[in-house]
Amino acid sequence: MSLIHLENVSKIYQVGDQEIRALDQINLRIEEGEFVAIIGPSGSGKSTLMHLLGCLDTPSSGRMVICGNELSRATPDQLAEVRNQKIGFVFQAFNLLSKLDVVSNIELPLIYGGVPAAQRRERARKVACDVGLGDRLSNRPPQLSGGQCQRVAIARALVNNPQIIFADEPTGNLDSATGLSILGMFDDLNASGKTIVLVTHDPAIAARSRRVIEIRDGHIVREYQP
Repeated sequence: MSLIHLENVSKIYQVGDQEIRALDQINLRIEEGEFVAIIGPSGSGKSTLMHLLGCLDTPSSGRMVICGNELSRATPDQLAEVRNQKIGFVFQAFNLLSKLDVVSNIELPLIYGGVPAAQRRERARKVACDVGLGDRLSNRPPQLSGGQCQRVAIARALVNNPQIIFADEPTGNLDSATGLSILGMFDDLNASGKTIVLVTHDPAIAARSRRVIEIRDGHIVREYQP
């Protein structure tokens, strides 16, 4: 079975008496070990699609299976369990807690997962070292560069050993050289077997993936290999 399987999925928002179809009859499969980019202009539906794939929301209609879990009509608790155990997120704005040091930020998913303190600290330290932050463990986000903050975010996404990593415009707040370094990390993670789904508006970034899915007006308009 595919790691991600969407079948005739639609997402409809009601704004007053107007119906907004953010996604309309989407069919999509993503296999384990793929590196997929979802590309499209602002308002195309790509962020809505990311919210569904990342178990932050459920579809209005259609079938959605993520990591073997039927989630078409899942409860918030069911979505949260899959998010915590199967999925890692990397965001454009890093979404780090400024008062916590590097290790404490990385271990947050383990706290939510109920991992004992000593074990989660050890795992967080190891992952921090894996992404090149071994000399920054006690620093807080305001003491780090943008690239280092994104490395913390990537480490936090990896600490639960997720099946899928979702990256939403992960280089949007970085300079070009730092952005290339971060994209190189995603290349390495994919080469090690991780499934990567990257959302971007930039065709050059999408070209780093193995498969590009272009979305416009709530529809997948084409898929291609860059």
